[in-house]
Amino acid sequence: MAFDLSMPILVVDDYSTMIRIIRNLLKQLGFDNIDDASDGSMALDKMRGKKYGLVISDWNMEPMTGYDLLKEVRADPNLATTPFIMITAESKTENVIAAKKAGVNNYIVKPFNAATLNASEAATRFGRSNGRYAAAGGVSNMDWIFCCSVCALNGLTM
Repeated sequence: MAFDLSMPILVVDDYSTMIRIIRNLLKQLGFDNIDDASDGSMALDKMRGKKYGLVISDWNMEPMTGYDLLKEVRADPNLATTPFIMITAESKTENVIAAKKAGVNNYIVKPFNAATLNASEAATRFGRSNGRYAAAGGVSNMDWIFCCSVCALNGLTM
C-alpha cells in the first residue's frame, strides 16, 4: 500500500523557524498538504474547520499549550481519533507520561530529523506507540519511531 502523501497535516508551533523546519522535513518525505498554527487555540479552530490526518504539535506555547490542545482534541468526539505527535525539547519522564495518559500517539524530543519524523508518523498511523520516546542522533529510536509512524499512518506494516 502506498503512502497517502496528500493527507492534510497540521503543524503547531509558536516558533516560525520550527514550523519551517518541520514543513521542510515533511516535504522531503513527500507530503505537500501542510497547514500550520502558532498555538493550540488557533490549531483547534483549524481542526474544527478541516479534517487532518495528522497533528504535529510543540508542547510549550502560549496561550494554549500543545498539551492542552491534545486534551481538547481527545475530549472532542469529532477530533478524538486524529493522530497526534508531540514534539518538544522536554524529555522529562513526567511529561512523557502525562502526554501518553492524555492520548498522544508519539512523543519526539528535539532535535530530530526527517527519518525520526517519518518513523513517528508511521508508528502513529499503525497505533503502535509503546510510550517510548527518543532523541536524535544517527539511526536512533526516534528515527525508528518516525519511520514507523509514517508507515503506520499510511497502512503499511513493518
